[in-house]
Amino acid sequence: MTSPEADLPTIRMHEGEVDTGPDLVRRLLTVQAPQWAGLPLRPVRSAGTDNAIYRLGDTLTVRLPRIGWATAQVEKEHYWLPLLAPHLPLPISEPLVQGKPGEGYPYPWAVHRWLEGENLNAASLADPNTAARDLARFVLALRRSPTVPESPKASRGEPLATRDEGVREAVAALGELLNGEAALSAWDRALRAPEWKGDPVWVHGDLLPGNLLFQSGRLSAVIDFGGLGVGDPACDLMPAWSLFTGQSREVFRTALGTDETMWERGALWERGRGHALAQALMFIPYYLHTNPVGVRSAWHVVAQVLADETRRS
Repeated sequence: MTSPEADLPTIRMHEGEVDTGPDLVRRLLTVQAPQWAGLPLRPVRSAGTDNAIYRLGDTLTVRLPRIGWATAQVEKEHYWLPLLAPHLPLPISEPLVQGKPGEGYPYPWAVHRWLEGENLNAASLADPNTAARDLARFVLALRRSPTVPESPKASRGEPLATRDEGVREAVAALGELLNGEAALSAWDRALRAPEWKGDPVWVHGDLLPGNLLFQSGRLSAVIDFGGLGVGDPACDLMPAWSLFTGQSREVFRTALGTDETMWERGALWERGRGHALAQALMFIPYYLHTNPVGVRSAWHVVAQVLADETRRS
């Protein structure tokens, strides 16, 4: 695999993205949340792709969707996160106000409670085994949280086959940057795994390192629930390849339990690997020239999955 900075064609352009800025945010606050309009406001640098984020004072954050596909996340988080929070062992995003379009900004937006912490990656985890256990505890608690018929469906909770076309387009776009044969071999193996037959369960849907906060080296909070919904729990296994390696990956798997009904003799793990690979492969060509931090993280996932494929071959 060559450098991810090399040039290649993208699958699609970033059409429809909306510019934001502190002046716009200040105007929205003045009209819709005047109690906070005078607080200090500054942009937050983030590798996240769906929302522009601003810190408001010391205890709040403003999140504005950048693009139309992310707008439904605002209402979903505002309704469901307060219902799920009591069931979870870690703090999660806490929406306080749901804003409306205005001041030239076309989408709903939100004010959340600010959660302290930093993002870490596999190389910077001081105690990866403890992180693996803590995250597994969170995943299990979310999975066991009560669902209702109105619970939203998670897009990544759908069968892997729904992502097949996107994965193959991404492999073609990456060309010589990628060992495409190995990537498609790993992908085809995941597609052959039996589909989830159990009841839909709650999943975060996007447990990437950028959505996990650490304080003093310990996992302290989980944020950005735009992918929240019910479906196949396999998608929440993505941290096994994005955050953990070697022993910590096995610790994560063991901490999630060994119930054969849940694991389906390895099918759940195989689909989880497929979700990790699909997310990374589809991310790289789209964001190659606009999100270097996210692209580096995605290349790491691809390398981890292909290393698994090599060991099995």
